[in-house]
Amino acid sequence: MNSMSLEVLFTPAEFAGLSRRNLRETVCVVFDILRATSTMMTALANGAGEILPVGEIAEALAIRRSRPEILLAGERNGLRILAAQTGSVDFDLGNSPREFTPEKVRGKNIVMTTTNGTRALRACAAARSTLIGSFLGMRAIAAWIARAKPSHLLLVCSGTVDQAAYEDTLAAGALCDLIWPDYSSGNVSDSARIAQQIYQASKADLLRAAQNGRNGRRLLAVSELREDVPFCFQQDTIDFLAELGQDGVVRRLAKPIR
Repeated sequence: MNSMSLEVLFTPAEFAGLSRRNLRETVCVVFDILRATSTMMTALANGAGEILPVGEIAEALAIRRSRPEILLAGERNGLRILAAQTGSVDFDLGNSPREFTPEKVRGKNIVMTTTNGTRALRACAAARSTLIGSFLGMRAIAAWIARAKPSHLLLVCSGTVDQAAYEDTLAAGALCDLIWPDYSSGNVSDSARIAQQIYQASKADLLRAAQNGRNGRRLLAVSELREDVPFCFQQDTIDFLAELGQDGVVRRLAKPIR
């Protein structure tokens, strides 16, 4: 019998349970489509060196004090963190992938805090490997999985606040759909089947589907952020992988995962 397993976590409420699971043989893929993981991949594609995801604003500020050259990036309630929230400085960047241009990030290291995405990444810290998931590089992830065939694959949707996020479910479903031939005869969770079926029902017009989700509607209602939605739903514009290292830092993957 095929012992390979495929599972999807939909909500942040499920993150706490990860600390009680043995993830040593598990490969995680974390999705925060709107927008943290899409932004991380864009930053790396545009030449950023490394990204350090942290949970709290205070953590980011402490790292900045010890490393004055590092860029501060992040959001609260979808908007760039400002001095009124830090008590001292505005963050250099928000969480819009369109801000992370080559001119701003090439050769730079970034510390980043967001409402959900960085929390999801940190919840997967004990995994064998944790990949950064996005529509921008979906086929690159699927191609690696097809080659490596990890025995335990866990797709983690970052969600929004404490709820599921429609766009993350779509992305998890898209990856499930691509890798289904290798996992369908194994231990496939109902959550993976649900995600795949939601994606299949929406794949003809993903951007329209995104507009039905809470985050999509919220971003589309803000004039300076509305273009983030079609940006994050571009498909396969990036051909590399990025991984959260054992040191807690996200880097472009230069060699095969262990």
